[in-house]
Formats: sequence, structure tokens, C-alpha cells
Amino acid sequence: MNTVDKATFNPDMQGRISAWLTKHKFSHRPLGYDYRGVEILQVKSDEWLSIAVALYAYGFNYLRLQCAYDAAPGGSLISVYHLTQMRDQPDQPEEICAKVFVSRTNPQIPSVYWVWKSADFQERESYDMLGITYWGHPYLRRILMPESWIGWPLRKDYVVPNFYELQDAY
Repeated sequence: MNTVDKATFNPDMQGRISAWLTKHKFSHRPLGYDYRGVEILQVKSDEWLSIAVALYAYGFNYLRLQCAYDAAPGGSLISVYHLTQMRDQPDQPEEICAKVFVSRTNPQIPSVYWVWKSADFQERESYDMLGITYWGHPYLRRILMPESWIGWPLRKDYVVPNFYELQDAY
């Protein structure tokens, strides 16, 4: 699992949401901020569902985006969640980004479909393209590729089949 080395951990990277999660004893790792100043958290797969519920209770009531990517050939797969708080100041919503790193040999993450219904198609797309299994998802099946498709097209170690027509025709 890709993690930030404890020797390089900087307490200044911990933002307000990370401090709140730490105060309530939720295991995570702050990864700093993106170019827009959005706080980024790294969360373990087995901790993700409880942290997602805590973030929802904190006020992050909108899952703006869920996507996934392959970090490197043979490396981790990352599922990314961009959450938005849509309560007090609609013109200045608070945002947070949570990244869940999983191994490519057994990529399993709990689904947050029951927390944010907008995760439905987004988690299905990540499953279809990268093979990340979102356990607890009620409709987890391919959404872009045919059900008979072999492999996960967005993985960096994916071998493109020679005959799309033959695989796609049946």
C-alpha cells in the first residue's frame, strides 16, 4: 500500500477536517492540499465506511465525484471521493477529497451507495474499468463494457485484445 512515510509526515498538513477526524479517533492520514486548497485524506479500505458516515454526519452531504485510477503498473489502485458540504454558504461550499488505496490483487472497498446514492453509477464505472469491487453495492455489474468483456481496460497492465469485434460481438 502506498503510504506517506512517517518521517516525512508534517503536522502542518493536517487541516480542519483531519483534526476533527483525529479528535474523534478515526484512522486516516492527511496528504495535504490540492492546487485549489482542498484537503486530501488517505483512508484505509476497512476504515472507509465509518469515515464516510462520519463525514456525512459532519455535513458533507453531497458526493460530487467518485473516480478511480491506477497509480503505476503493478502498483496500487486508488478510489477517489470528492465530497462537498452544501449547507450554510452555497456560493462557498466546503470540499474534501478522500483517497482509498487498495492492492490490485484483491481490490475491495466498501460501497458508500447507502450514504450517498450518487455513488451508484460512479462506483460501477470504477468497477467496470479498473476491477475494484465495492462490496455492499446493490447493483455492481459492468456499465460501459459488455458483461462478457474480459479484463479491466483502464489498468496500466491491461493487454488490449487483438479482436475487439469478436469479443464484443457475442
